[in-house]
Amino acid sequence: MSDPLDAPDDAPDDGSDRSDQLDLLRNGEIDIEGRMPWSSNATFLVNLVHGDRTAQGIYKPLRGERPLWDFEPGLHRRELAAYHLSTALGIDLVPPTVIRDGPLGEGSVQWFVDADHQQHYFTIHESRADLHPVLRRIAVFDLVANNTDRKSGHVLIDHEDHIWGIDHGLCFAADFKLRTVVWDFAGDAVEPWLLAAVERIATTVPLSLAALLSDDEVEALQLRARHVVDRPVLPADHTGRRYPWPLV
Repeated sequence: MSDPLDAPDDAPDDGSDRSDQLDLLRNGEIDIEGRMPWSSNATFLVNLVHGDRTAQGIYKPLRGERPLWDFEPGLHRRELAAYHLSTALGIDLVPPTVIRDGPLGEGSVQWFVDADHQQHYFTIHESRADLHPVLRRIAVFDLVANNTDRKSGHVLIDHEDHIWGIDHGLCFAADFKLRTVVWDFAGDAVEPWLLAAVERIATTVPLSLAALLSDDEVEALQLRARHVVDRPVLPADHTGRRYPWPLV
């Protein structure tokens, strides 16, 4: 009999094969292809070239952020923090992400997901019941990360049926302000292997993640993780107010 804490066959790997992508993100020469439409902050599609390797990424420079009353400048740091949380949880949800200098100064650079952009959380949930376990993990991630802006369009599916979550600049606030479209799994239990990963966060936040947040935010992250461990079922929104706008 397998250990109940073992990850199931459909669980992602530990992300160890992402090292080549991270190397290209850190060291590739950046050339801006164009600005991404419908983004509230300056967000650019860029080409990355390092030797004979090429790829595309999403570049979000600090200089392009709009001031917010409830988040300090530096949302690019939260993009990287989300990647580190995804890695610590072992869910391979957030595309590889780094912070580096670019044509417009320091910012986050994230691996570009070649996705079917006709699909998003609502359509995937409706048509792909086989992917519900993966979508359920997004709900856990958003709860722990305190995601304030999980729109349906922030859930992508690539051409290999891998589910990705993007746009995590509005995460990790010390005050609880969860807003997400992922409420369909309310009452479902958190998988034991994922619960064990959340408990590790509740005990010790990895330095790579903690260094990107304030002390208050690290403490609040641990409190949210502990709440999940103490009550390992996904919550419901009985107020109807914990949705982002627009929904997609």
